[in-house]
Amino acid sequence: MPYEAPGWARTTRRFTDHLVCDFLGGPRPWKFAWIINFQKAGTFVFLLALMAWYDNTSATAWVYTAMQGSYGLVWILKDTAFPDPSWQRRITIAGGLNAFIGVLGWYWVFGWLLISGTSQPDYPQPDFAWYCLCISLCIVGCAIMIAADAQKFFTLRVQRGLITDGMHRYVRHPNYLGEIMIYGSFAMMVWHWLPVVVLAWVWLGLFAVNMIMKEASMSRYPAWAAYKKRTWWLIPFVL
Repeated sequence: MPYEAPGWARTTRRFTDHLVCDFLGGPRPWKFAWIINFQKAGTFVFLLALMAWYDNTSATAWVYTAMQGSYGLVWILKDTAFPDPSWQRRITIAGGLNAFIGVLGWYWVFGWLLISGTSQPDYPQPDFAWYCLCISLCIVGCAIMIAADAQKFFTLRVQRGLITDGMHRYVRHPNYLGEIMIYGSFAMMVWHWLPVVVLAWVWLGLFAVNMIMKEASMSRYPAWAAYKKRTWWLIPFVL
């Protein structure tokens, strides 16, 4: 039988939706996607500007810039090829500012911490080994996120319903898993407490709530119970 998401999740979703979409009311001159794409497309330029401003051309700065900057370009390619319908909502001016200042802008702070020298990372492994780990997480995360979003976009264009194969065969939320791997790799490169706090807020306050709401919606399909029983929520064999 279909079930309803917990009250706290529904309340949190209404609150965050209001902050981003409807805050202070008034005209809705832009789409949510435009705010997201501005931050993603501007990341490479922003990080290169930081490197020039702080005269930091270290290997760590270059590696980090390549990782987050390239991810931003990957996102733009994804949005061009198969845009997410949920980002096409028209939002208020104050809502757009909230989205950027409250979440998206903080991702630029990660790079500033590292490139400015505010963070002086002392990695638990030799630098070359740590770079290898972070780059690998970022690349694999991008592949998982892109593949999952592409499968969802093109499958639902042909047939509405529960997706239980492909990237969704073992994990019910592979797109979120990919995003977590990507931003986790950025935090590992910065190696500072602030990215941990930001990601904890995003992953618990936004990602987890979205996944809970999505599962409540998917529970209306007859195949949901069997699909849920044989799959993992987010991480295979762990969660």
